[in-house]
Amino acid sequence: MPRSHTLTTIGPSMSKANRNIVIIGNGISGVTCARHIRKKDDSAQITIISGETDHFFSRTALMYIYMGHMKYEHTKPYEDWFWEKNRINLKRAWVEKIDFEEKALIFSNKESMTFDVLVLATGSKPNKFGWPGQDLKGVQGMYSYQDLELMESNSKDISKAVIVGGGLIGIEMAEMLNSRKIPVTFLVREKNFWDNILPLEESKMINRHILEHHIDLRLETELGEIIGDESGKVKAIKTKAGEKIDCQFVGLTVGVSPNIEFLRTKPLESSENNKTIQTNRGIIVDMFFKTNIPDVYAIGDCAEFQEAPATDRKNIEQVWYTGRMHGETLAFNLTSDKPVPYQPGVWFNSAKFFDIEYQTYGFVPPVWPEEYESLYWEDAGGKIAIRFLYGKSDMKIKGVNAFGWRLRHDYFDKAISEGWMFEKVLTHLNKASFNPEFFKSHHKAVLDHYNKQKGNSLKVHKISFFQKLIGSRT
Repeated sequence: MPRSHTLTTIGPSMSKANRNIVIIGNGISGVTCARHIRKKDDSAQITIISGETDHFFSRTALMYIYMGHMKYEHTKPYEDWFWEKNRINLKRAWVEKIDFEEKALIFSNKESMTFDVLVLATGSKPNKFGWPGQDLKGVQGMYSYQDLELMESNSKDISKAVIVGGGLIGIEMAEMLNSRKIPVTFLVREKNFWDNILPLEESKMINRHILEHHIDLRLETELGEIIGDESGKVKAIKTKAGEKIDCQFVGLTVGVSPNIEFLRTKPLESSENNKTIQTNRGIIVDMFFKTNIPDVYAIGDCAEFQEAPATDRKNIEQVWYTGRMHGETLAFNLTSDKPVPYQPGVWFNSAKFFDIEYQTYGFVPPVWPEEYESLYWEDAGGKIAIRFLYGKSDMKIKGVNAFGWRLRHDYFDKAISEGWMFEKVLTHLNKASFNPEFFKSHHKAVLDHYNKQKGNSLKVHKISFFQKLIGSRT
């Protein structure tokens, strides 16, 4: 659908009293939406539908189940009794079709359920790009609980694995396999790991870290085909350069796409005028999460904004914390007489590259325009680094990347949103650190590095004992 089109809904929305609200998807977006609706609306009937699991769990913790650090029950943020206590109904089912005209869901077992308000929070699915052999046994992505169970089966008693794709899911899968001492070859088509997101120095630092964990990192290497044996199981891959690599497991981690295939099916035969929902890569929504169909909304990974919510944001946001914000905003709008548009605020993300924790705030692209200037500092050990991006003319902080250094979210959210001067941020950097006590402090080394570059003599702003006690808020 062209970006210039305007979403319109047909007819007035229904009364907010005693509504039957159905949410498809029990991830962070759908569950957050349900919880916040219940906080403000005691009369609504709320149902969450998921075919994946009975209860909400932390998707980012799946890797730790495989690695033996956690059990599935440890990944559930709420006790099982929480849902009944809060009168949130849970249904384990896969939705096959939606009759928007009749406001009805049809499940894969042919049962049906009606709704007054429908929230689509169906998440993502791993990408496949038509490689020969991509559907062989032992070839898979990693997103759902079912994918975790499949990986348990597929990686049992194997001697070699290949991972395709240099993103966050890829490095998580590499760490998972590495924890079981399964040799891994990691194919990354870019010149450096994740260099479509990270600036060069950070990307090269992660290259080194991957290699230090005995992962066979192959940069600028693309998958050509996946080769199977007589039983239909993977036995090798061949790169586009013609190299053959023997393996019994292939992880396809080349990103994810909105999980909306069931919405692309033809309208139900039983309803000649059945409305169809507008989709592109995801489900098209406005800034209030409305689709083109009245009383139908989409949030989380599956939602695609008709216009990006901010100049530095994408039309599809596939990050845990944005999914939570989607759910909170829609819940407010469904329970308020004065709906508000989605306001994403300062961009934030976090991840982990084996032992190195990563945080990013604001605008730090891999390559930045001429009007910005950067300060990069890296510890001599090559495991701790920080980068700042700021305006050349106005000296205002624009963004920060941190590796191996925990920073306070509220500090940088405030600094970037209020447009603090970069040198103020730098001299107060000791107030931004969230590292545990007794960790080595690096703020003075960063400031000394900047002073040496610029010929300045800035000094670290001292923190009082009282400020330390209250968390060093500015």
